[in-house]
Amino acid sequence: MKIEIAPFAAADYLTDEETIAEYLTAALEDTNTDMFLGAVKDVARARGMTRLAKDTGLGRESLYKALAPGAQPRYGTIMKAVRALGVRLHAEAVHVIS
Repeated sequence: MKIEIAPFAAADYLTDEETIAEYLTAALEDTNTDMFLGAVKDVARARGMTRLAKDTGLGRESLYKALAPGAQPRYGTIMKAVRALGVRLHAEAVHVIS
């Protein structure tokens, strides 16, 4: 018997603001910047990339390029996307032990 496994799509589970905020927060904690870009892209897919393009005033293709692994999008692009997704980023003090 052959078992088929569907690929995991995080966007399928990003159904409410609290889950989205927790997902993005977890991605921000990773030192790999591609994790955060990928998380923003997942949220954009969950909300609709076309809608995000309209809300940010950016083209869909520009958004896909900006959120691709290895991309180095402008700060303004990411902030437009995050705001349009209804999320606010914040900084928190951490105690570094040296």
